[in-house]
Amino acid sequence: MMYVKPQMKKLQMYVPGKSADGVKLSSNENPFGASPKVSDVLANFRDFSRYPDASSTVLKERIAEFLKVNTKQLIIGSGADEVIQMISRSVLSPGDNVIQATPTFPLYEHHGIIEAADVISVPLKNGVHDLGGMLTAINDRTKIVWVCNPNNPTGTYVGEVEFKDFLDLVPSEVLVAVDEAYVEYVVAEDFPNTLELVDLYPNLVVLRTFSMVYGLASFRIGFGVGNGDFVQDLEVGRLPFNIGALAQEVGAVAVADQDFVERSIAGNCSGMRQYVEFFEENEIGYYLSQANFVFIPCAYEMGMKIADKLAEAGYIVRIFASGVRITIGTEADNDGVIACLVKNLDLLR
Repeated sequence: MMYVKPQMKKLQMYVPGKSADGVKLSSNENPFGASPKVSDVLANFRDFSRYPDASSTVLKERIAEFLKVNTKQLIIGSGADEVIQMISRSVLSPGDNVIQATPTFPLYEHHGIIEAADVISVPLKNGVHDLGGMLTAINDRTKIVWVCNPNNPTGTYVGEVEFKDFLDLVPSEVLVAVDEAYVEYVVAEDFPNTLELVDLYPNLVVLRTFSMVYGLASFRIGFGVGNGDFVQDLEVGRLPFNIGALAQEVGAVAVADQDFVERSIAGNCSGMRQYVEFFEENEIGYYLSQANFVFIPCAYEMGMKIADKLAEAGYIVRIFASGVRITIGTEADNDGVIACLVKNLDLLR
């Protein structure tokens, strides 16, 4: 029998949101599609036979200009998922540990285990990261603390003051990796401006993606922003040509079309109001989300029943051990989900 690392036997492949027949509201994709300018790139792209720019130069320049950071602070990945993998591969050794919340995005734990690191999971408090508990969990073997902000799957967030206080207390040799996949959807005024903090805290790295508000999930484009020296060390472990030429061009034009982004954000805010009004009117427990999804906390068995009723009505959602996550869709999608939930209020109370 061929040998693989024993820790690989402990893991399962990542299971994406279901794509069965129906309206897919299980993977937090943008229901409004992507920038119309992407279609122009697709129609005119012809250079299939050559390798892409290994450094994603133009894409980096567009991102750097928009975010007001230096290109040397940027690392481009095949989705933020690959940046998670690169960080874990570059930083962790057997016997190290990483600290994360629970529940949160599962790939932090997944890649920690692959690198033979221990994973310390600190339960959320009322759906929010318990930064105090995470600080207490740090020890001399801790290499990474993962903070998903807003958190997936709950949509909750850590505020600016609390996050700065946290950074002040984390040892300088411990990396704080903040996953901001949903940051564009945030409307909270006290959300941390992490890009301004990167220059103040060399142990901070920020992850973002084109998969959500930009509507480019199929192109797999993500990036990290951090201390320039640290990012250049990460580059050593990045696979050459990891982002295709077409994806690079698409990402570059998408960054330039902030009008589309603003329309998507407005549509999401409108959809969020639909759900919040329903939850409040019917006294349904929920977490106030800063992302493009809502989360109903409940036991797994109850979540299965809710998801089954929604599937019967043609809506596919995501079930977790601690609740149900529903991607905010178009107005019609949201109306349809809410109508189904109204018929099954007994399951939600």
